[in-house]
Amino acid sequence: MKKVDVLAAVLLVVGGLNWGLVGAFNFDLVAAIFGKMSAMSKVVYILVGLAALYQGLGIKGIKQRWGVQSSAS
Repeated sequence: MKKVDVLAAVLLVVGGLNWGLVGAFNFDLVAAIFGKMSAMSKVVYILVGLAALYQGLGIKGIKQRWGVQSSAS
């Protein structure tokens, strides 16, 4: 499962950087690489969204797998 966790984290970084570029410079890197709302762009956006959902729903399980103690239980 750590591979899925790492993949989700990488996708979230990609998404975060893309949104940062959109906010700061009005530049959508995903659209620039794959084309504005092309099939591949949509796949990237969907994968980033699924990664966020995965991380959000599974944060307790991820902490347990990685051996992280939660300070607020």
